[in-house]
Amino acid sequence: MPGVGRNARLSRVPGWLTGIAAGGLFLLLLRAERSRALRGPTQPKGPRLARNLALAATGALALNVLQRPLIEPLSQVVARRRLGLLGALRLPLFLEVLAAVLLLDYTLYLWHLLTHRVPFLWRFHLVHHLDLDLDASTALRFHFGELSLSVLFRAAQVLLLGISPLPLSIWQGLLLLSILFQHSDVRLGPGTEARLSRLLVTPVLHGIHHGATLEDTDSNWSSGLTLWDRLHGTLRLHRAAEKTGVPGYRDPAELTLLRLLELPFTRQRPAFKELAVTAGSVQAS
Repeated sequence: MPGVGRNARLSRVPGWLTGIAAGGLFLLLLRAERSRALRGPTQPKGPRLARNLALAATGALALNVLQRPLIEPLSQVVARRRLGLLGALRLPLFLEVLAAVLLLDYTLYLWHLLTHRVPFLWRFHLVHHLDLDLDASTALRFHFGELSLSVLFRAAQVLLLGISPLPLSIWQGLLLLSILFQHSDVRLGPGTEARLSRLLVTPVLHGIHHGATLEDTDSNWSSGLTLWDRLHGTLRLHRAAEKTGVPGYRDPAELTLLRLLELPFTRQRPAFKELAVTAGSVQAS
């Protein structure tokens, strides 16, 4: 029936289902990090976990205030009026969902690139990279300012690409599971790592992106499929980075919750100051 596809596009994956899946995976990863650590912690895990979850709470509040009242209604309008690229193509529902997930994943690669290249955005994204260790909780450690700014980009994604509620909710759920996995400190078997990294971002690949050198950080920007890094020549393959974070901020005393929250609004020094003189390359200040 003509209305069936439209009604399906207006439906969405229940938030409680995504929450249960993400919460379950988070607990499983925390357990696995104790027995199959890829790098191992260098800082006390309890305080780090509490700090990262506190940052996550401020980010979740910002998304509830800004994203929920804007993005969900916008995607409903897009679906009803068949706006954007996918609206014009009028694909069958299955193909539309597949295309939407791929397009959202690719454009998120572009957003991630912008958060590193645009000085104003880097001020906020830097908070995510200042974690001296890398584990599943780092996946939730984003400054509320960055998440607030991302709502504007998400609105552009929905409107220009023509993303209806169903594929949007599917992608959001997959993205949350993906970033929890790729930030985790879980060691995979060599064969599993090699096979999986051909398609998906793994803890080793994303650990390279969080490495404490500019060369590492300027690579592996994909959040789901490694395809986008391969296409743009930004895929970096080698062993897991031994040290995470950025050279300019190594003092744990500077990385308290309050200091992290106020960091984007204060005077900043070059994050990769070790390379600033030798390579003439200074990260955004």
